[in-house]
Amino acid sequence: MLKPRIDPTRHSTSPVKPDGSPDDNDRGETGPTALAFSEWQHAGIKAPNLEMMRQFRLDRIVKQIQSADIAGLLMFDPLNIRYATDSSNMQVFASHSLCRACFISAEGYVILWDFKNCDHISGHLPLIKEVRHGASFYFFESGDRINEHASIFASTIADIVTEHGAGNKRIAVDRIEIVGLRALEAEGLTVIPGTGICEKARSIKGPDDISAIRCAMHAAEQAVSAMEKTVEPGLSEAEIWSVLHREQIRRGGEWIECRLLASGPRTNPWYQECGPRIVQSGDLLAFDTDLVSCYGMCIDFSRTWLVGDGKATAEQKDLYQIAQEHLEHNISLLQPGADFKEISDKSHRLPEACRPLRYAMLAHGVGMCDEYPCIYYPEDYETHGLEGQVEVGMTLCAEAYVGKLHGHEGVKLEQQVLITENGPEILSLYPFDQRLSVPI
Repeated sequence: MLKPRIDPTRHSTSPVKPDGSPDDNDRGETGPTALAFSEWQHAGIKAPNLEMMRQFRLDRIVKQIQSADIAGLLMFDPLNIRYATDSSNMQVFASHSLCRACFISAEGYVILWDFKNCDHISGHLPLIKEVRHGASFYFFESGDRINEHASIFASTIADIVTEHGAGNKRIAVDRIEIVGLRALEAEGLTVIPGTGICEKARSIKGPDDISAIRCAMHAAEQAVSAMEKTVEPGLSEAEIWSVLHREQIRRGGEWIECRLLASGPRTNPWYQECGPRIVQSGDLLAFDTDLVSCYGMCIDFSRTWLVGDGKATAEQKDLYQIAQEHLEHNISLLQPGADFKEISDKSHRLPEACRPLRYAMLAHGVGMCDEYPCIYYPEDYETHGLEGQVEVGMTLCAEAYVGKLHGHEGVKLEQQVLITENGPEILSLYPFDQRLSVPI
């Protein structure tokens, strides 16, 4: 075990921030900035209790491990590691370079492997019992020694399973290099897929998860507001998008998964990322936030704006109205206990001319990123549909993209909702563009 350089108890008598983190300018962990805390206080939004949030998440993971009858769960995916431990280090880099790992036993014993000389990064997290090095066996670091390094790591895992597995040699792994999988199996371990274990745990949010999402949403909406205020003819899409990134980082947001902002003819078809195009008066400008905001919470809503001071065309209003109706109807179906297939069958039907360019799904889960479950359109259900039900504590995003095949423009709208005992509560309160919106 490598002892963390930061004692997690050293702030126990120091002033704390509203989320329980130390009010110390030199604190070890990242988190929301003073600007975010001030805005939340002004808006009457309660910060999460981080200690309780972390325990809730670990308990969710352990319950899934025990239900799967495995000795433990080995994670390389940085989002799963973040969920289970709240430990964050180079999230984007670690998503393509598997340099960190975490093992959680069926009894909840947590071991983290961090990047070299990064053991201090998680010193404030007492749920992590050990911090080690040696999980990096991807080609960039290991080169032609990748098999050697994978074998050493696998041997370590085998020893841990012997110590903590009570004779059970079955483990789950979410993501791993092929050589790592083979090395684990060579140690006599039975490896099963672990991504589903993680995503099922993550699909239900606890009270403090929900508080964290509300805080993250407010911070993201302030960033979107700042972006909207800059929109004017003559700016490039990239210039406009940069404001969102800057403003969410100012509040302690973390990163953005995509660059989904497009204008004018680049709004049809959807999925074109922002570029050098100069926006014109009368254009539609559509975007999808897809940003990981404060506390590592993904904020995922979409809006479409009219650029300039002119009036929307009849075609633009028509597309916008269809998108609003689509969202309103489909959100109403997201009731506790509703079956995914039933929701699909009862979902709003886009006009024939708009169906070929429909969004990838009509709704999906969201937490630390887009997560389980996906609820598909009727056209896609036979090949992609999932079995399951909407549950209290899920946070879901209802999607709408409305654009005609070979059309000039399209409209992207999306709402993020929380499933409560009384039905869906809309979390994304950012207003629609009233010049395009039609009262429903």
